[in-house]
Amino acid sequence: MRRNHRASAIAIAASAGALFAAGCASPATTVPAAAGSPAAKITTPNGTVRFIGYSKDSDGPDFTVILTGAIGDYGPAVTVHPNGTIDPEHTSQLRLELKKGSFRLNIASLDKAVGNITSHYSSTPTCSFHASATAATPVVPGSGTGSYTGISGSLTLTVTIDEVDVKPCPNGTSSFLSQLIFIVGSGNVLIG
Repeated sequence: MRRNHRASAIAIAASAGALFAAGCASPATTVPAAAGSPAAKITTPNGTVRFIGYSKDSDGPDFTVILTGAIGDYGPAVTVHPNGTIDPEHTSQLRLELKKGSFRLNIASLDKAVGNITSHYSSTPTCSFHASATAATPVVPGSGTGSYTGISGSLTLTVTIDEVDVKPCPNGTSSFLSQLIFIVGSGNVLIG
């Protein structure tokens, strides 16, 4: 069971980190007004987004994230099932609840990559653990709200987990004394 939490946590951390890594400045796309409408133009940020997120001392569903580049926003994130209920195993989606709106990332592949790595956990004399995994995390279609309505695209996220476990630490099944899950990556998005 412990390995499943570790794997899910890594997947989530990777998702968050990817958004942060992308940067602060972003190009904007100017969309001409529709025929018959006022001459005003709508400017929509599109392009590279960097992602970073973390969870400290928790195998739970909650993370803190920052996005830079084409999206400059921040807030909490939580792992959820497609129906919106909390997913404590981190197997499905990461809902980013940002200041300007929300959207979800599909973290199923990232969770699987983390699971593949953590299934090979071996105890060390220091009862410490390190794992890292990378996977594509596409935006869930139709999940955007507020400023992110109509968002699409995908990020490549890397989750890194470091922890020190309680002794004895047989096969990663003991509790941890300290843990940090870090998710970093980037990708391209289109909004609108």
